[in-house]
Order: sequence, then structure tokens, then C-alpha cells
Amino acid sequence: MTVAPVLATERLTLRGLSLADAPAFRVFFASEHSAFYGGPVHAEESWRKLSMYAGHWSLRGYGPWAMTLTATGETVGMIGPWFPDGWPEPEITYFLLPDYLGKGYATEALRAVLDWVHAEGWTSVMSAVAPDNHPSIALVERFGATDEGMVKIPPNRAMRVYRYPQTEAA
Repeated sequence: MTVAPVLATERLTLRGLSLADAPAFRVFFASEHSAFYGGPVHAEESWRKLSMYAGHWSLRGYGPWAMTLTATGETVGMIGPWFPDGWPEPEITYFLLPDYLGKGYATEALRAVLDWVHAEGWTSVMSAVAPDNHPSIALVERFGATDEGMVKIPPNRAMRVYRYPQTEAA
């Protein structure tokens, strides 16, 4: 069983997902913003989603982290690599709770995750983004990710593949 390493940035601590993150998942998956993640869904389904993301570390040896504020420990989102069955390749997935959008947390966390996956030997990294998720498109484009076109993601959703350039950590 692989345990998620802890990554630290200027304002954030990225740590393995745990039951402590269930309230944040309930908030996110109850919001309209979760539509890009198959939401909104009821609290019980948000718990299942938390379990699915957390279990990735055991099944794949990598997975998403809880994105927490270092100063308070408060969970503000999730970010990290994942590769569920049916996906064309591993990707970096992420979300922020609605109250934390626009504060630069996703940018800060994505830099740390990209550095980590490249240091782990990943030679190609992408994110699958819904074509109408404009904040997410802006985020990946800030990192120089290029649009490689559409791909079908289970259960038959059309997503755009954005490929990131290599980082110096590679």
C-alpha cells in the first residue's frame, strides 16, 4: 500500500485524503460547480467519491491529495494524478471548494503536483477538461498546456485533453 507523500507550497499542504475531508467533499459535490465532476450529488455519493479518489494510492501507487491551507489545516479542494478504468491515460484532476476560487490556490497546487509527477518519471502529463469549464481551461493554459482535441471519458462525456510541457523537475 502506497502512502501519499506530503507536498508543501507557500500557503498549502497537499496530504493524503482522509475521512476528515468528507465535509469538504459534501460541500463541493452539493454545489453546481461539481457538475464537471458528475455532481451535484447527495452526501452519501460524495463519500463514495472521496473513497474512490483516496483508494487510488493503494491501487495505482499515486492519486489525488487533499489541498489544505497550511495555516489552518482547512481542506479547500483536491488535486493530483489519477487514472480510473476507461480513461485514455493518467491525468491531473483538481477541484476547489466554491469559496476558495480565485485566490491562486489551484495554480500553487498544480505547480507542486506537476513538479512531483515529473520527478516521479512521468514523461507526459495531461488534464481532461470539460469544454465549457473556462476557469479550468484558463488554469491549464497558464501552465502552457496545449489543447490536443476531444476525447470520450466514461461514461461517455466529451472532454478536451490539455497536455502540459515538461518542467525543470523532469
